[in-house]
Amino acid sequence: MGNRCLWAQRNALMQDYHDKEWCRVSSDDRYIFEMLVLEGAQAGLSWNIVLSKRDAYREAFQQFDVAYCAELTDEELSFIKEKFAVIKHGSKLQSVRTNALAILDLSREWGSFAAFLWSFTDGKSIDNKWDTDAQIPAQSALSVKLSKELKKRGFKFVGPITTYSFMQAIGMVNDHIKSCDYRMRS
Repeated sequence: MGNRCLWAQRNALMQDYHDKEWCRVSSDDRYIFEMLVLEGAQAGLSWNIVLSKRDAYREAFQQFDVAYCAELTDEELSFIKEKFAVIKHGSKLQSVRTNALAILDLSREWGSFAAFLWSFTDGKSIDNKWDTDAQIPAQSALSVKLSKELKKRGFKFVGPITTYSFMQAIGMVNDHIKSCDYRMRS
């Protein structure tokens, strides 16, 4: 298979993410938290940079264990910033703890973070049928709505554009173009 969405043709790392993860439906709270952290870290940067640091993030944040991340101290976050090959933006690192705490609150209310998120689409993936990558929006009415709700509940680095990318990452939105060989695998 070789026909991919244009954005994923840059290098093997991007291709692997595109082919195996992007727009694939997930209800795994650990994976969803990982994508939330990584998408938030991407703000203002390229996705390729974030993917290149993914293993360091996994190590630093105990494979994105939500309970562990919710209890991180300021000192532990400073240690992570200094000792791990993560993006060094202090507020982005602080958001890992902030968002983990918010996820724990939502999980008590909804049973899981996934249940809360998927309630916005009635449990179904939105299957867009774009002809070209240029048609894929940076945000949508739904990402604006979800962003507002997440912010209201205390989440950080969840603007509408980041939230749209996050929705793609966990399969809430399928934005593989129609000619992409990986479209129906999502």
